[in-house]
Amino acid sequence: MGISEEKAALRTRYRLERKARYMENSFAHLSMIPEFQSAQVIASYISYGVEPDTRALNQAVIAAGKLLVVPRINGQDLDWVAWDGDPQKLSKVKSLQEPTGPALSDLSTIDLIFVPALCIDRSGYRLGQGGGYYDRALAKISAFSIGLIHPDEIAGQDLPRESFDIPLNAVATPDLTLRFKR
Repeated sequence: MGISEEKAALRTRYRLERKARYMENSFAHLSMIPEFQSAQVIASYISYGVEPDTRALNQAVIAAGKLLVVPRINGQDLDWVAWDGDPQKLSKVKSLQEPTGPALSDLSTIDLIFVPALCIDRSGYRLGQGGGYYDRALAKISAFSIGLIHPDEIAGQDLPRESFDIPLNAVATPDLTLRFKR
């Protein structure tokens, strides 16, 4: 079995496990970490389904007076669009809600990025949904990156890796933030 097939099998397994044990949790506690406190521009995402819920976290970004940018799919890449929390400024694309408006022109202004993941290993490598959007985005964004997962989604062994996989700087659950040594 090749790496791509191994990752696909793991995605299926982790999706089923996540669905079976999903509990709604808040990640608003991340507003207290130093990387959040010092950031001016924060990239996050609008969660859906059984993903870690970003509603309270996104509201904390806005309440702190920081610029919140969320992704919009543009071909094979993600555009990052400022969003003020107004649901009227979102459009539904398949199961995703995406922001309307102009894309951020300078990705170097992003100080912190919250990244979705199905699982993250102890070296900071993540298993995402399989589209590669976030790996391509992380290759262009030099911000401090934190993967959001539910409790028990930190892998006990290394996840399969491909040359384009980019490790994160940290992982967060509703109760824990763990920074990886780089």
